[in-house]
Amino acid sequence: MSLLEVEGLTGGYGPVQVLQGLDLHIDEGEVVVVLGANGAGKTTTLRAISGMIDPAGRIDFDGQSLLGKRPEQVARLGVAHVPQGRGTFTELTVEDNLKLGAYSRRDKEVGFDIDKWFEVFPRLRERRTQTAGNMSGGEQQMLAIARGLMSRPRLLLLDEPSLGLAPLITQELFQTLARINQQSSTAMLVVEQNANLALAIAARAYVLETGQIVTSGTSAQIQQDDAVRKAYLGY
Repeated sequence: MSLLEVEGLTGGYGPVQVLQGLDLHIDEGEVVVVLGANGAGKTTTLRAISGMIDPAGRIDFDGQSLLGKRPEQVARLGVAHVPQGRGTFTELTVEDNLKLGAYSRRDKEVGFDIDKWFEVFPRLRERRTQTAGNMSGGEQQMLAIARGLMSRPRLLLLDEPSLGLAPLITQELFQTLARINQQSSTAMLVVEQNANLALAIAARAYVLETGQIVTSGTSAQIQQDDAVRKAYLGY
């Protein structure tokens, strides 16, 4: 059984049906990328999994259905969602943002984890008392990811983590994501426009068009697909 199993997923916003029977799965500790043009349904897929919209079909996480669960309930089960646009609490400090990421925890190791993510993201340590709104876009993205990881998730949903970032910062960010996956075995479902960097850290990928999966395979297979190469990889 996979960690996440999605089958026949449909849903959208009001009368607009965005997802048209989507199937995907993620194994424990696996990094999976979703590619697709704007409007293909990538963000809606992540919102459906994390409980931000109310879809139909099947979404099972570790054998338990996520359908009908609120975002905070999904988070408590071990799914963290880092939305597009970072979503940091701009008026709070870096450290307070991280503490909020652990709001559902009842253990005494929150401080330990804050120090751990400061090691992974040294710039956050340097700015621990600075308000998030006064940080650069790259720093805010690092903070959003670290805050998501503070809940100790088994699955991290990342929506366009490179959006608005400079190329060097993007490359550094993806190297960090790969290291986090290798060291903690946190599974990741990554929606990303920078297909080359995303595929470099992923085991598998799905290509989404008009709310349906049209191509799937290992990262190597996807990189060798002529249609995918022309549309997303630029060669």
